[in-house]
Amino acid sequence: MPELLPVPDLVERILATVSPLPDFPQPLMEALGLALAEDVEAPISLPGFDNSGMDGYAVTYADVATASEETPVHLPVVGEIGAGQGGLMALSPGTAAKIMTGAPVPAGCDAIVPYEWTDRGVAKVQISRAPGRGQHIRAAGEDVTEGDLLLEHGTVLGPRHLGLLAAVGRATVRCRPRPRVVVISTGSELREPGSPLGRDSIYDGNSYLLAASARAAGAIAYRVGIVPDDPRTFTDALSDQLVRADLVVTSGGVSEGDFDVVKEALSSLGSVWFGGVAMQPGKPQGFGTVGDDRTPIFTLPGNPVSAYVSFETFVLPAIRRMMGKLPYSRPLTRARLTHPITSPPGRQQMVRASYDSDRGGAFVTPVGGHGSHLLGDLAASDAIVVVPPETTGISAGEMVQVLRLDEDF
Repeated sequence: MPELLPVPDLVERILATVSPLPDFPQPLMEALGLALAEDVEAPISLPGFDNSGMDGYAVTYADVATASEETPVHLPVVGEIGAGQGGLMALSPGTAAKIMTGAPVPAGCDAIVPYEWTDRGVAKVQISRAPGRGQHIRAAGEDVTEGDLLLEHGTVLGPRHLGLLAAVGRATVRCRPRPRVVVISTGSELREPGSPLGRDSIYDGNSYLLAASARAAGAIAYRVGIVPDDPRTFTDALSDQLVRADLVVTSGGVSEGDFDVVKEALSSLGSVWFGGVAMQPGKPQGFGTVGDDRTPIFTLPGNPVSAYVSFETFVLPAIRRMMGKLPYSRPLTRARLTHPITSPPGRQQMVRASYDSDRGGAFVTPVGGHGSHLLGDLAASDAIVVVPPETTGISAGEMVQVLRLDEDF
């Protein structure tokens, strides 16, 4: 029997083959969830000018320093300044000006008196409480100074990053795009959900599972219609899809059966490796490149749990490398096992599980059996316990390595 390839060896081969996609300027809203391919420095300061942090009156501090309920200060109101209305450029001592939040502070003003501390007078204002010098004035550059490094190369852009970029005037940023992932399910027994189901047929859940996984990873997913067990039909379908694919994922047709069309169709190319990996579920795998552009292709097993675990282990790192996202693989965390696990020697066992944490620590509970067809158990799981190949059993209460499937990273 051929020796099984260790999981890290196949991951290393994949990452050596797959390259980051070329970056280009993207509009801010299109850049959400993408990785920056540049350092971004602030082209302006924030705030760009001294402005009011309150609705109230712009004053000279010396004029109001003694104001109190018992001895209020009265000042003539010489103007009104709204946000975006910088008409009053300077304030003379002994006067006040109405000012709105965000409005530019005139020269000569070194404090803002909130409305709540006044009688809100129009021609003359009575001030019954003194602010501190500089109080309620947002100084130019106190948040961001022109030339500051705002965001580093590789930062995955979230809503708060986009808000900052827009606030400093950046309309576009250089990012690596979302990979276009084509997902193909093979099998003459497959039917589309919603169509009649025969005695010997099943609904195609894999293409939805894998396309949704690709989309959740940040890619653009194209789910292709079902391809029957015919090598020529599969080859034609693959050729048609390569024009819009940065990466192709197939499920089914890679084992040792008489109708494993993916393996039959691609083996002759010489650019796709097929073999066994020391992992359960997910032993039969295939990886390589196809077409003139050497598009990476992953040929995953047909059982749904095997396909999903294979996607998490092998395809996800490739997608993240294409997008310039680090780390490539989902980080491992640790949790205490609530029930014992057995594992076959020489295989990295991937056990579906449920993760829970409280003040007492993190716990993980195996879900269902080992069968690679048990999609219901997979749907009820939110974690995978990773059992090393050299480990054949783990007792309840021991700490184990866990992949948390629904966590952003």
